[in-house]
Amino acid sequence: MATATQTRTSLPGQQRVSRRVLHQNLYGYLFLTPWLLGFFGLFLGPGLWSLFLSLTEYDVLSAPKFVGLGNYVRMFTDDDLFWPSLGRTFYYALLSVPTGVLGSLLLAVLLNAALRGIAVFRTLFFVPSLVPLIASVILWKWLLNGDFGIVNQGLRALGLDPPIWFGDRRWAIPSLISMNLWQSMGGVRMIIFLAGLQGIPDSLYEAASIDGANSWQRLRNVTLPLLTPTIFFNTVLGVIGALQIFDAAFVATEGGPGFATWFYGLHIWKHAFDYWNMGYGASLAWFFAVIIIALTIVQIRTSDRWVFYYGA
Repeated sequence: MATATQTRTSLPGQQRVSRRVLHQNLYGYLFLTPWLLGFFGLFLGPGLWSLFLSLTEYDVLSAPKFVGLGNYVRMFTDDDLFWPSLGRTFYYALLSVPTGVLGSLLLAVLLNAALRGIAVFRTLFFVPSLVPLIASVILWKWLLNGDFGIVNQGLRALGLDPPIWFGDRRWAIPSLISMNLWQSMGGVRMIIFLAGLQGIPDSLYEAASIDGANSWQRLRNVTLPLLTPTIFFNTVLGVIGALQIFDAAFVATEGGPGFATWFYGLHIWKHAFDYWNMGYGASLAWFFAVIIIALTIVQIRTSDRWVFYYGA
């Protein structure tokens, strides 16, 4: 009898607890609603629709016509710019990512010094990343102008014969890489490296100094191993960002000269929004998404060989 009475008297309390938990869950889902709407309405829904369009011929003006894998067959067999654009994109990434990551790392190491006024130098290096892309492209097209650009004027003063930069097939991609490095090397990537450097315990440097390690040895044996997770993070983001190169080439060269900067992202744009071939553009985009996902997985799987997590 006592047990039954205790059970009956505990039920109202349990109900109050369950109502409170229910209200908390409802509040949680309420605050989550904007993200859910954005995820389903702006990401998952359009993504699934584009996957369907990749299996169709669709020019916006008429209804989609299902063609199965026809767009993908055309991609590999009947698109003269598909493989060259993919190769240029990987060439751009192969040059820009290692240079950018190494440059940001060196800047972070230099700007991590405990010197008076170091915050001013950090700000100066960070400012270019705040410049809007269009303004950055206009600035660099003026600097690298073949006739009156300040860079070519300086090279002529030294007795050199400068190239036309954006107007030269050999120098167009290096020009875009230079512009990208100027804008990104001292930006968020450098800030992430600074955060990683400041997270390394000072006691490790003190122990290395006691053992007789010089500055280079401390950098090689303490700083770099403990900074490998940050290097890995910046490398993954750098590869994804470099492979999606579009806006700088679109504004600066529009794919020229002679298709020298016709990157894969520009190839997708042209088919989807210039030629109004949305179905084929969607198939190009989905193939590229698979490539980026596969490369990211490979980087994550191989990170165990060189990434060291301190304290793990």
